[in-house]
Amino acid sequence: MFHPDTQFLIDHWTGLSRRGAVRAGIPDRASLEPDALGLRLPRAFIAERNGEDAVIRLAGTWIEGFHGESLKDRALLSVWRTASRPLVAAAMTQTVREARPVVIAALAGFLSAQIEIVLVPLRGPSGAVDRILGLYAPMATLSFAADEPRLLTARVSIGVGEAARPALSLAAVGGRRIA
Repeated sequence: MFHPDTQFLIDHWTGLSRRGAVRAGIPDRASLEPDALGLRLPRAFIAERNGEDAVIRLAGTWIEGFHGESLKDRALLSVWRTASRPLVAAAMTQTVREARPVVIAALAGFLSAQIEIVLVPLRGPSGAVDRILGLYAPMATLSFAADEPRLLTARVSIGVGEAARPALSLAAVGGRRIA
């Protein structure tokens, strides 16, 4: 069972992805109304995918306060401990490839406070699937000492719901592999 805010974003994104004009199960960034997130908006971010990483384009005030600095134009993987980065990169790839939400269970701080981070894919202005909407959902109120590290530790990630895109398969034309 997910945090109520995590479940809200999953349900909201699923509703957007089922609209008639949506291509391949991934809604456009423009279809997302920020007001729909309500009080969750300060804990939301938008990142632009760039290979296996993504660059944070917009981060809510809660997220920037949590990390203790502005995150605009920072690599999304930079807010994670080095050992967690392969799991987070795989979660970003999974959300785009499978066109479904992915939830990362993470820990923060010396006391290992639990936090969920949900990632959902969006299409950018070009129509390419190059945006990720994310939401931090802390399990409790987080407070840290000024000198405490603010990097996240990923524990596990899970795709939620049915994959909207079929798995990739090999194709051949005239006996020659093309995909």
